[in-house]
Amino acid sequence: MAEQVGTGRSEHTASADYLAARKLRAGSASWVLLAGLGVAYVISGDYAGWHFGLAQGGWGGLAVAAVLMAVMYTAMVLSLAEMSSALPAAGGGYTFARVALGPWGGFATGAAILLEYAVAPAAIATFIGGYVESLGLFGITDGWWVYLACYVLFVGVHLLGAGEALKATFVVTAIAAVALIVFALGAVGSFDPAKLLDIPVTDAAGASSFLPFGLVGIWASFPFAIWFFLAVEGVPLAAEEARDPVRSVPRGIVVAMIALIGFAAVVLVLGPGAAGSAAMSTSDNPLVTAADGTGQGWLSTTINYVGLLGLVASFFSIIYAYSRQTFALSRAGYLPRALSRVNGRRAPVLALVVPGLIGFVLAATGDGDILINLAVFGATLSYVLMMVAHQVLRVRNPELVRPYRTPGGRITSGIALVLALAAVVATFLVDVVAALCALGVFAVLMAWFGFYSRHHLVAAAPDEEFAALAAAEEEVR
Repeated sequence: MAEQVGTGRSEHTASADYLAARKLRAGSASWVLLAGLGVAYVISGDYAGWHFGLAQGGWGGLAVAAVLMAVMYTAMVLSLAEMSSALPAAGGGYTFARVALGPWGGFATGAAILLEYAVAPAAIATFIGGYVESLGLFGITDGWWVYLACYVLFVGVHLLGAGEALKATFVVTAIAAVALIVFALGAVGSFDPAKLLDIPVTDAAGASSFLPFGLVGIWASFPFAIWFFLAVEGVPLAAEEARDPVRSVPRGIVVAMIALIGFAAVVLVLGPGAAGSAAMSTSDNPLVTAADGTGQGWLSTTINYVGLLGLVASFFSIIYAYSRQTFALSRAGYLPRALSRVNGRRAPVLALVVPGLIGFVLAATGDGDILINLAVFGATLSYVLMMVAHQVLRVRNPELVRPYRTPGGRITSGIALVLALAAVVATFLVDVVAALCALGVFAVLMAWFGFYSRHHLVAAAPDEEFAALAAAEEEVR
């Protein structure tokens, strides 16, 4: 590859062979599969994870936080839909930020997203282990066997190719979604509003039966309210493998968000309303606890088994997300280029395997609530940067072709930006050590870029070409 200098950093022009070895399979996913992918990323959050917020803010604090986070995600999804229609590439949020904020901003966004997607499956794996142990499946009493089996099995399926993986994800997600509807029908008859507010009131400022941990409890609940929606922003990562990505990606991500809001409302109201917020806040399997509260044994058994499928759906789909983010960063030279090589099925092998190994080590700690905070730190930091990118693109590149335009424009992304900033701070309220650890990992990644990879970028990578084209258009204006 020939080296090009002149932009303050060293770039490389990729040969045809280089890009051919790093090409994904186009046309593998329709907008329906993309919508299913968006729901799959998140649906495990309805089965476990969100309930830790009850111990931080009580039902009222978590409910208010969930509404605010739903607003943030809706505004963000509408902004991402615009950027994905204008810049369809496997880098997703990293691509958008690369075009708007330059290589430093692009890599910072990609690193934050990668932190989120590498850690989130590890957290989900701990919940899968809890479900398997509670069901007594295979006689397993030590979760690390479950974590190993999950990574080996599901990374293996992804190596078969995107089309096969997304179809399998869609089926499992559909079953998990139907189970949530069944749960709602079974739990509604046992709903008792008093159970929502059964956590004892503390002496915190502004505490009440609705906000037992005071006003600060709302803020501390943000990271767990985010678990209702975390990773839906990953839909644009499938752009290079989608049919007609300019239309299918925006449609898929918006439809997914609508479904997720409905599911979040169901479990947040009916779960604690059936079992009580106090019982739910300390449960290992919250929806099973809620089903037990209805006195209907069949419902508890059903949710226990299908809940496992919901967790598997998110685990399986976020593996797809971390591999595509790793692939895009590697192809452009931000990460070691070997990570973006694909096999005969056009699946990025090392981009699937290496983050999987890291995730397995994290899952082996068994600390699901801490891992949630690590993942949420990476997620919310990336949200801040992506919404800044939306603002900058609107100002600097008004002529960029946008087949879909965000309703409300910069006001919409501005709302998401403010709430995302608040959510970043909230991760320090919940667990300052975990948040600082995540910040440390992010700093190491940025140091890697500053000292090495920014001097070895690949100019012909799609994300870099988008950035070069946008810069040229701005100069012309």
